[in-house]
Amino acid sequence: MPISAHDHGAAPAPVRRGGVAGPMVLGIVAAACFATTFVLNRWMSVSGGSWLWSTSLRYLFMVVPLTVLVAVRGGLPGVLRSLRARPAVWLIWSTVGFGLFYAPLTWAGEAGAGWLVASTWQLVIVAGIAIGALGGGRVPLRTVGVSALIVAGVVLAQLQHAEGTGALTALKVVLPVAVAAVAYPLGNRRLLGLDGLDGVQRTLAMTLGSLPLWIVLAGTAAATQGPPPGSQLVQCLIVALVSGVVATTLFFRATDLVRHEPAALGAVEATQAAEVPFTLLGEALVVGIAAPALTGWLGLALIVVGLCVHALARTPGGAGTRPRDDGDEREGHGPAAAHTPHTAEAAAGPAERLQYAGERHRP
Repeated sequence: MPISAHDHGAAPAPVRRGGVAGPMVLGIVAAACFATTFVLNRWMSVSGGSWLWSTSLRYLFMVVPLTVLVAVRGGLPGVLRSLRARPAVWLIWSTVGFGLFYAPLTWAGEAGAGWLVASTWQLVIVAGIAIGALGGGRVPLRTVGVSALIVAGVVLAQLQHAEGTGALTALKVVLPVAVAAVAYPLGNRRLLGLDGLDGVQRTLAMTLGSLPLWIVLAGTAAATQGPPPGSQLVQCLIVALVSGVVATTLFFRATDLVRHEPAALGAVEATQAAEVPFTLLGEALVVGIAAPALTGWLGLALIVVGLCVHALARTPGGAGTRPRDDGDEREGHGPAAAHTPHTAEAAAGPAERLQYAGERHRP
């Protein structure tokens, strides 16, 4: 992967105080779009639609609009070059990051309400921190503490609903969503900055890399369930555009901007907690659920406070690195120097060291 020349010169400038706020705004907007997944998947489940169609159609519908978007931005040649150069890497980690993320998440929607799936999904906050730590990153205690505050807020927000949820139903939701919560940040971080692809390019590359799984699931659905109803086709198209294209590219762009700062990266991943209040609102409008009780409002307040602390506080551990724009690394943008993999890895941050570890062990 090309490394920009400014990575190896004078000490980079410290991160400005507001440097994390922008990526976090992108993350929160992405969370609002992601919430459509939980609401519409539950709606399709209640209406009798097969989860196999729900999960496969989303990504099959994403291929054309993403390809057009990337082509208009002039990034399609870079995506194709990377896919040709590392087919196994894209196949494996796209299947993990998209396949093992969305298939279990959709299946969980068959068993529990959208709010239960969305709240359990906040395990992704803990998973992101753990993956960063295992990759050699130093995660500040403030990041851990504020993320724990967000998770506590999620628990409080859902107490009134959890009382009416049976243990078996909860287990059917918790186990698959736990798998999804680990797979999504793992696949995402393994492919961060690979070949200089930006967030939109990476979304397309991962969609194409995971296509074999979606084709198999769609074939299984056709053989066992028959064709999907028209209403499910429309709802899957909405999920594909709003959640799959808009939300995913926004979130990937946000993580790209802070990928060299472990604390900021954890903060951006924590914005997904905002999916819970957005899902509660969406289900109230579409499916019809009771408004939160006092404990629910307290939980939502803790989520908002946690997000604000992440966004506005000075990022510890990140002062030694400044955010770089994806354009700095893409071919044809800015000077690039040739470095051995080990030299580049030594210069990279903890999140990128995860990528280099995968590169060393790719087939």
